[in-house]
Amino acid sequence: MYIGGSVISSVEFHGNMSLVFFMSKCPLACRYCHNAELLDDNTEWSFNKVKHTIDTSADFLDAVVISGGEPLLQVDAVIQILKYVRQLGLKTKLDTSGIYPDELKKILDLNILDYISLDVKTVFSKYRKITGSNVGFQVKKSMDLINEYDVCLEIRTTFVPSLHTKKDIKNLIGDIKADVYTLQQFRNKNVLDPELENVEVPNPHFLSKLAREIKPYFDGVVKVKTAEFGEEII
Repeated sequence: MYIGGSVISSVEFHGNMSLVFFMSKCPLACRYCHNAELLDDNTEWSFNKVKHTIDTSADFLDAVVISGGEPLLQVDAVIQILKYVRQLGLKTKLDTSGIYPDELKKILDLNILDYISLDVKTVFSKYRKITGSNVGFQVKKSMDLINEYDVCLEIRTTFVPSLHTKKDIKNLIGDIKADVYTLQQFRNKNVLDPELENVEVPNPHFLSKLAREIKPYFDGVVKVKTAEFGEEII
């Protein structure tokens, strides 16, 4: 299996101390991607190395998070890891772009996930502008699929001033269904598209105001995540 690395984090799964694995590879080319080094990474891990990494930290962990890259490119490896985590009695979380709904269903059918963070880039009809691919339909299919299962769903959107408008977010909120919606602050460092390094980081107060404007139209928790104020529940 291809894994770019792992970290211990208190913020990747809210309220849980988590071990996060960053699965390598992703077919998308999101212009604001902060993990571009994972796109073509060929670092191989054995399952024994994964187990050892989990075992040496398990005593102070609450959960294991599988992130990326796009983890569902390695769906069999993800299932193997999640099954082991479940055996240890730890919680599980998956971060995904949602572009592989069939692979996602394989995992959901096994009932080995507690939480999914679905990275919805923009309104489903405008995906090419962000990712270079018209994959919005697959992402919506994944969202609808997850809502059929007993798993908590968080949808996240990173607001990039040069790529998104307030209208985009307001249109998107009417098309999504989840337990949590998080509006994330774009950061202009270490991004895939060098042109975005010159784009101003959105003001956290602007994002909070936008979140308050969309809150009445979303049947769930609305959050804002910024460098200045961390995670804020609206």
